Amino acid sequence: MAELQARWHQSLTEIPEHRWDALLAAAHPQSLPFYRWRWLHQLESSGSIVPREGWQSCHLGLWRGGELLAVAPLYLKGHSYGEFVFDQSFAQLAGQLGLRYYPKLVGMSPVSPVQGYRFLIDPAEDAAALTALMLELIDDFCRQQGILSCNFLYVDPQWQLLAEAAGCAAWVNQQSLWTNPGHSDFDAYLASFNANQRRNIKRERQAVGAAGLTVTPLAGDAIPPALVRRMHDFYAQHCSRWGPWGSKYLSETFFEALATDPELRRHLVLFSAHRGEPTQPVAMSLCVHAGDQLWGRYWGSDEEIDCLHFEVCYYAPIAWAIERGIRGFDPGAGGSHKRRRGFVAQPRVSLHRWSDPRFAGILRRWLPGANTEMAEAMAAMNAELPFTASYDPPHA
Repeated sequence: MAELQARWHQSLTEIPEHRWDALLAAAHPQSLPFYRWRWLHQLESSGSIVPREGWQSCHLGLWRGGELLAVAPLYLKGHSYGEFVFDQSFAQLAGQLGLRYYPKLVGMSPVSPVQGYRFLIDPAEDAAALTALMLELIDDFCRQQGILSCNFLYVDPQWQLLAEAAGCAAWVNQQSLWTNPGHSDFDAYLASFNANQRRNIKRERQAVGAAGLTVTPLAGDAIPPALVRRMHDFYAQHCSRWGPWGSKYLSETFFEALATDPELRRHLVLFSAHRGEPTQPVAMSLCVHAGDQLWGRYWGSDEEIDCLHFEVCYYAPIAWAIERGIRGFDPGAGGSHKRRRGFVAQPRVSLHRWSDPRFAGILRRWLPGANTEMAEAMAAMNAELPFTASYDPPHA
């Protein structure tokens, strides 16, 4: 431990790709695409996640000589957008106490509400000891820079135990997720619903067919680069429909990287809704997959067609996942309508540290009650599901 050097990195280019990805592979055998060096680097280099957009890379690395032993993916943020853990009430409390809430320090894969955040630590090292040391270094950095709040979002449940033991406070939120209990096909999935909702889902799927549309999945190398570029157009168009609340985070350059980099494209699945060729879509969704997991990210449509969103973003991806034995599908943040279509409210934990004792004291007293209320709310949501499902209790 005495030989370790701590360095703060304002760009991923300061950290070797092979070493970052080796630490990631040790922490996550499926090597979560959203935390791969290349994915995060493209967010930076494409101009999507940069200071002018309110994101400053601020990764903490622990080095021994020229070898990276551990890294905490971190960003200084000037706002709370693109996180999907809504802490605006924390910002309001800070204002009432005369404290500055921004910039804050955030640990996550930017604009990706995907469970799995943790410090990436060499498996030959003591993970508990290095986690505690890195949190101390982060605390020192926050005090020196006048930063009130440090937040780790969508944390890995195993790493959560180490971080809580080192003093992090847990906040439970919820996300709607689909888990495959071993369905043989989409009809078996449908059979898990009650008769009324089974009819509704069949009707929704038939509405897409009645509009003359077919939905075709294209994955990895089978995706023409031009189709990924077309996906950017759908993404931008969909964001623009929401006006100033559209939250268009990703640049065209980032989609160009997804299209041209085979290491990134191999994780993509596009669900093209078309009347002619799949390469001429009327609507499309973009998903990301690795191992036995699928994540839904973005979608858009040129036409307003009844139930098309449900087909392209939920039903077609679920059918694709079942065919490939994929265990879990995370369709993205938000949307209570998901729970009627096969998704279960599941806990997602964020961890927090605050440098001001008054601020920390208020929130640490509030969190246990808030977490209990969230657990009760999730239980109530899941008690009304129109299908049979299992539910995991919160790890907090």
